[in-house]
Amino acid sequence: MAKGLSPRVRTVYGRLWRYVLPHKTIGLIAILAMAATAAIEGGMVWLVEPLMDETLVNHKLETVRWMPFAFVAIFIGRGMTGFATEVSLGWIGRSVISNLRRDVFRKFLTLPSRYIETHSTGPMLSRMTYNVEMVAESVTNVVTVLVRDLLTVCVSIALMIYQSQRLFMFIVFLLPVIALIIQVLGKAFRRYSGRIQDSVGEVTQVTDEVLTGNRVVKIFGGHDYEMERIVEVDERNRRQNLKLIRSRALGVAVTQVIFGVGISGVIYAAGRESINGDLSPGSFMSFFGAMMLMLQPLRRINNINAILQRGIAAGDSLFKIIDEPDEVNSGTYKADKVRGTVEFRNVEFSYNDKNAPVLTGVSFKVEAGKSIAIVGHSGSGKTTLAGLLPRFYDADSGEILLDGKSVRDFDLANLRSHISLVSQDIVLFNDSIENNLAYGQLRHCSRSEVLRAAEAAHVIDFVQELPDGFETTVGDRGILLSGGQRQRVAIGRALLKNAPILILDEATSSLDTKSERRIQEALETLMANRTTLVIAHRLSTVENADQIIVLDGGRIVESGTHSELLASGGHYASLYRLQFSEEALKQL
Repeated sequence: MAKGLSPRVRTVYGRLWRYVLPHKTIGLIAILAMAATAAIEGGMVWLVEPLMDETLVNHKLETVRWMPFAFVAIFIGRGMTGFATEVSLGWIGRSVISNLRRDVFRKFLTLPSRYIETHSTGPMLSRMTYNVEMVAESVTNVVTVLVRDLLTVCVSIALMIYQSQRLFMFIVFLLPVIALIIQVLGKAFRRYSGRIQDSVGEVTQVTDEVLTGNRVVKIFGGHDYEMERIVEVDERNRRQNLKLIRSRALGVAVTQVIFGVGISGVIYAAGRESINGDLSPGSFMSFFGAMMLMLQPLRRINNINAILQRGIAAGDSLFKIIDEPDEVNSGTYKADKVRGTVEFRNVEFSYNDKNAPVLTGVSFKVEAGKSIAIVGHSGSGKTTLAGLLPRFYDADSGEILLDGKSVRDFDLANLRSHISLVSQDIVLFNDSIENNLAYGQLRHCSRSEVLRAAEAAHVIDFVQELPDGFETTVGDRGILLSGGQRQRVAIGRALLKNAPILILDEATSSLDTKSERRIQEALETLMANRTTLVIAHRLSTVENADQIIVLDGGRIVESGTHSELLASGGHYASLYRLQFSEEALKQL
């Protein structure tokens, strides 16, 4: 079968088998069990000859006595070998899936941020669920059928040759035709399977968006629109599945017709041989039983091709993810501690070659322990600039230095260990409040350290009112907490990390005025003696920054202190007056 496959398919199939090979011992048990199953089934068919000739025709009492015990032994053996086959192959299949799923998840953890942000989450989630299960089906069912049923076919052929070589010649002409049908249909199976997996990803994408944005859907009356979307992608999935079903059913039907023609020829020839006395009733029934025993395996082999092609298509999509390059981590320098001096030198960045630059010629320096505020209109490049320091993206040109050393020279994990982040888009995990505070590398922190961080971030204020306290589960993406509460947990997490460099990306955007005042006090304490990059829309929160830079169109158009920039009457002064007027109007 592999000979007719394309090089890409053979490569995928070979890689899938590398996940199976570590389980050789269990695999050997499965193969031996399947071989025993085929032999036992062949033995059962062979017993038809003495059953017919010696028991039913010649009425030999000796055969009558041992024949029932032989059939009981056969069915006991069949049950034992069947159990061994299912358990061993099931164990291998689930082990393969666990390893594949972990490899894909491990890749998700190391993919560049740019890749994740430019690919829809639905298809990526589908690969972790649906596509992996298709591989599981391919590994277990395909191996079972190809090994057990091929052995059964071989045993059947041997038994037919033993009983009547002349009758077997009718069957010989059928096997190449059936093999050709399997090969032709395999191409269609693989094509439809790839399309089905893509459409499942689309269904997952639409569903994920509806569940995540259910409030937007409801408030903006998106019910009909979303139903139209799901109907469209689901209909595409249904059509592709129907094409696969039709191809599989056609293959089975054609195989049965061809086999039926062969059976009719066998019956005719058997009648002729029986008249001439060359074939006993028992031999004919044994031959016919072997032929029938071969029919079901051939049908399953034809059907298993569809499963095989689905597994190959699924494996191909998984390996495309696994083969994606990781984040560039060529740096080897590891610092136990850093002072925190940050410098950008003529940095330029764009998200891809076709887009206009997001940042152009950005240069500034922040001494260790000082704060710099980055302000500007929406879309001016503020968040992108902050994302370059921990290397969520790499600059196209220019240099970013930490304590005089290029951030590209740092080991990625070491670089990021010196940086804390509080972003506007708060990310909390469906876990307890305490585990969201002491997340990742912070799990080693003591309970007293967690409590101090929670108190400084005013998390403890609302935790005390919850029945389960710090053990309260925050729900998917923190949905069970208010926006302000989520923000406080994120600030508490940054406080607990206690890194020398802090990035605050609209860190107080979800807080009310009273909470913001208290958090601002905590942030000022945190910012003391730490290098801090503050991205803020509300300029009232950055008045005390040691330095302020103003971005416009990806360029720094102004820099200075709050008072200096107001006095100069430029972009910053215009932004400040505009916000002051808007706040004044709100208070009226």
